[in-house]
Amino acid sequence: MDRVYNFSAGPSCLPEEVLKECAAEMLNYNGTGQSVMEMSHRSAAFKPIITEAEAKVRKLMNVPDNYKILFLQGGGSTQFAMVPLNLGIKNKKAAYIRTGVWAKKAAAEAKKFITVDEIASSEDKGFSYIPRVEKVTGDYDYVYICFNNTIMGTHYEYIPDTGDIPLVADISSCILSEPLDVNKFGLLFAGAQKNLGPAGVTLVIIRDDLITETPLAGTPSMLSYKTHVDGESMYNTPPCYAIYVVGKVLNWIEKNGGAEGMGKRNHEKADYLYNYLDNSDFYHATAAKGSRSLMNVPFLTKYTGEEADAINKKFVKEAAAAGLANLGGHRLV
Repeated sequence: MDRVYNFSAGPSCLPEEVLKECAAEMLNYNGTGQSVMEMSHRSAAFKPIITEAEAKVRKLMNVPDNYKILFLQGGGSTQFAMVPLNLGIKNKKAAYIRTGVWAKKAAAEAKKFITVDEIASSEDKGFSYIPRVEKVTGDYDYVYICFNNTIMGTHYEYIPDTGDIPLVADISSCILSEPLDVNKFGLLFAGAQKNLGPAGVTLVIIRDDLITETPLAGTPSMLSYKTHVDGESMYNTPPCYAIYVVGKVLNWIEKNGGAEGMGKRNHEKADYLYNYLDNSDFYHATAAKGSRSLMNVPFLTKYTGEEADAINKKFVKEAAAAGLANLGGHRLV
């Protein structure tokens, strides 16, 4: 069977060039006579893989020297707990902007450890837009946002002004899709499976002053950022192969123009698609103008009720037969 066009939000498609490189090196990486899958993370052969991947992230995202880059495990869901456990230590209070399922889940997890104020929400219109928050003030330890909302297809076209309060952002589904000013954030995290590589590794970029020696009482060692900073992302056995593939994807991004090149391509593709949807009498985009994602473009047909369900299922089935896979979207849609 020929390769399909995979529209899954994550795990998502990888550049074919990267897959071929990985396949060619599967049995014998760089003359070592072994696969990266078999390689000790403490070996001289693996050390350059993780070091170069970290350096490439720093270069492509212009990460300042006063930020650490970590390759962790547990996905974004583990970050929902790590963030409050490590950052919510002074006032034990944080502000969350609820723009979809993932921000909602993050807030629910944080409430187990600290006080959470949901200072804005777009749930009133089915999370179809990003609420405007001009200025955040208060005795918050941090402000939390999900920068791109995979399920509902919304994206921040601005960065909230949080003053001296650290801004935390889940950028899993938009990392390196366009340039982003890291300096405006205290912590960024991204599960790799949406934009950077296969599932199994989570990238964290954290400012030095937020790496605490004393997270909330009872925090397991594995959920302390300091643990992983001191262990150079190898406190325990890291997901070696996933990091290796991330490195390959980062090289591919660099060869194709870096974040700027990705942004140009993504804006062109998104503009083309949204223009078609907005001028169609059959399909329509569900995200509000001014809040639309470059990465995730949900759309529906003009039908409603049971008729819509039948038409949608037919569309997904016929699209799959034509080689357009996973257009059904998230199971919650």
